[in-house]
Amino acid sequence: MTAVLLLLYLAGCDMIQQQMGIEDPVAKAARTDSEGKAVGGACRQSGRAIEDCYSIYSWLPKAPIYEGWRDMDAYMRDNKLETVEPQLPPVGAPGARKRASIAEDASSGAKNSKKTAEKH
Repeated sequence: MTAVLLLLYLAGCDMIQQQMGIEDPVAKAARTDSEGKAVGGACRQSGRAIEDCYSIYSWLPKAPIYEGWRDMDAYMRDNKLETVEPQLPPVGAPGARKRASIAEDASSGAKNSKKTAEKH
């Protein structure tokens, strides 16, 4: 009976965590690792230097990016594939839009107050 109650309690914890948006650290690490490898491979295929890839995708860990880049480099060399030029600019970091819009609002507010002060 105690084992059944314990299982129900643990299952409830998972449900509560999912509803609250709390991600399991092991699952998050696995997701981040696979995203890093995919990004690294895509960077190599598009001809980006590994350092550029690190700076563009700074929110991802470097080790999986490097691993993906290295694996794609070997694959491209073995199969004599050429790089594919990217058609779109790289994406921004998560939350970059929020920070950019806040900075833009602050700078436009400063400019407007400066213009108002100059008129008087």
